[in-house]
Amino acid sequence: MKIDGQAAIVTGGASGLGGATVDLLAQAGAKVTIFDLNAELGEAKAAEVGGAFIKVNVTDEGEVEAAIAKAEGLHGKARILVNCAGIGPPKKVIDREGNPIPLPEFTSLVNVNLFGTFNVLSKFAAALHTAEPLGEERGVIINTASVAAFDGQIGQAAYAASKGGIVGMTLPVAREFARYGIRVMTIAPGLFLTPLMATLPQEAQDSLGRQVPFPPRLGDPSEYARMVAAIVDNPMLNGETIRLDGAIRMAPK
Repeated sequence: MKIDGQAAIVTGGASGLGGATVDLLAQAGAKVTIFDLNAELGEAKAAEVGGAFIKVNVTDEGEVEAAIAKAEGLHGKARILVNCAGIGPPKKVIDREGNPIPLPEFTSLVNVNLFGTFNVLSKFAAALHTAEPLGEERGVIINTASVAAFDGQIGQAAYAASKGGIVGMTLPVAREFARYGIRVMTIAPGLFLTPLMATLPQEAQDSLGRQVPFPPRLGDPSEYARMVAAIVDNPMLNGETIRLDGAIRMAPK
């Protein structure tokens, strides 16, 4: 599928991996709508790329359904969805005093990362599945997991579970949506220079970057965006998770 002229939705598109994806899609000629909770950053990014911003809680069914309809009214039927919205504060299962993690702290993270991803992709597909095909396909959904889905570190039980769930649903959802010509892919990024990572001292960033076999540095969000573009362009990419990690395999901690 060609990006030029298509309507696209990017969740978590105000900054980080999502922000870089918004930049690339807009530069390639897409009409982009950003779904995010950060109105200040989201509106600024939308103005920067000539797109639109809608404040959306990805875990809220009504908000997501209404936002997809609003985006269609602004830009036409969206054919590209990139799910980048997510959170990831570390938390051990048992703290130093031997107390277990409060269940809401586990479920809140899974709710945003996994349930939020499913909520948006299901509403997006429901809105798209009867649209006129563009050649042999109707559209593409790209979700964001993490290498933590495979190499979860100590303190990442909830995060790894949420990202593992995204990996696990990729193939069955792709198989279901095949009849509609909607592809489903997942990207599992390694260590990238996101806004959260950028808050670390430069020495810490450099140390983390050296853990990557090659290239021995943190990934740039634009490299994630380039993978998004490659997936959109290649119709044979479907039902798969791609590790984008410079061959890193995370240590236990």
